[in-house]
Amino acid sequence: MKEPASPNDPLETQPSVSADETPTLGRQVGPYRIKREIGRGGMGTVYEAWRSDGEFQHRVAIKLIKGGLDRDFVLRRFRNERQILAALDHPNIGRLLGGGTAQDGNPYFVMEYIEGQPLYQYADAQRLNIGDRLRLFIQISDAVQYAHEKLVIHRDIKPTNILVSSSGTPKLLDFGIAKLLNPELVSDTTPQTTLGVRLMTIEYASPEQVQALPVNFSSDVYSLGIILYELLTGHSPYRFRNLLPHEVARAIIEDEPVQPSVAVSQPGPGVPVGFVDRDADTLSTIADARPQLVAGLRQELAGNLDNIVLKCLRKEPEQRYESVAALREDILRHLNGWTVLAPAYVPRSKSDSVKSIAILPLKLLNLSGSTETGESFLGVGLADAMITRLSGVRSLAVRPTSSILPYSEPTADP
Repeated sequence: MKEPASPNDPLETQPSVSADETPTLGRQVGPYRIKREIGRGGMGTVYEAWRSDGEFQHRVAIKLIKGGLDRDFVLRRFRNERQILAALDHPNIGRLLGGGTAQDGNPYFVMEYIEGQPLYQYADAQRLNIGDRLRLFIQISDAVQYAHEKLVIHRDIKPTNILVSSSGTPKLLDFGIAKLLNPELVSDTTPQTTLGVRLMTIEYASPEQVQALPVNFSSDVYSLGIILYELLTGHSPYRFRNLLPHEVARAIIEDEPVQPSVAVSQPGPGVPVGFVDRDADTLSTIADARPQLVAGLRQELAGNLDNIVLKCLRKEPEQRYESVAALREDILRHLNGWTVLAPAYVPRSKSDSVKSIAILPLKLLNLSGSTETGESFLGVGLADAMITRLSGVRSLAVRPTSSILPYSEPTADP
């Protein structure tokens, strides 16, 4: 279904799973027998499985619930994902084939097995030029727009959630933390909890997501903008000081992304995709995988594509494309040689900058000498409530709760 995340990637903030939580190979789930693990999401593990009742040969992908997390939360999200997939029928979305309850009482669902490569690896292995990459991206956009029309916000669009089949068809996967806005299908009233924040992949999350603010369809537009930026340039739009989650969150909230035509001219680090290595000088390698001369690559990205990508990545949701369909239309305008609707990129001036503050965990004055552990939870909870409230003030950039958690430890004095 999808490749497992690298265990060395610190930006994958999902909780670890111990080896004894992995079902034994050969386990029977419904009419299928598990063959091997092929991927892990935030709340479930995906396995290749084959039908074993002798009726016919059929290879599928089965997703089973993952242990080690808040059980009630995971069960709600898992069943929510299954219902969402049942409501989606699109050639660029992984198809739900069925589901049920396993012998251990946990739900599972069965999806089509996709023989393919993650998005970036496919594009580089095929040496797709900029035009072909844009046409591939349009198919991904079609899937997201279709989900939006069904009132589904994906909330976790990232390259490892997009597989491209051997025929060149991209498939959008993993709706594990998606939000369904249609109450007739399922009641999705789960709040944005700390666990929910941990399950997202932070480097592809929008500024409002990392601040635990309400999200809408424009949050997916932002994530698509990150995908498009990296697909075209081989670089992340941000230069992180380090790869700790709070630093990544800070960059997403505060830093302005470099224009794609400028970023592609800069030496590493690039994103770890295809033939590109994070620590390599990636300029010539990136150009070769497109395949274009370096100067031609810069020229093709400058102008229209700079403006399209950076419109997706605006900090303010209302400044992005109003829909994925509008983004798709602007890409088609570019491919047809027409004027695009995205305005020319103008960097924010210093007068447009906002003040940045951090709300540290509160600490109770312990006059009685008591060491109640609940005090630390109360201190973080009060700080989180203040962060949420102040994040609605447009003139303030408030550090997310994830960045102040270390200060709640006994060894740190706020």
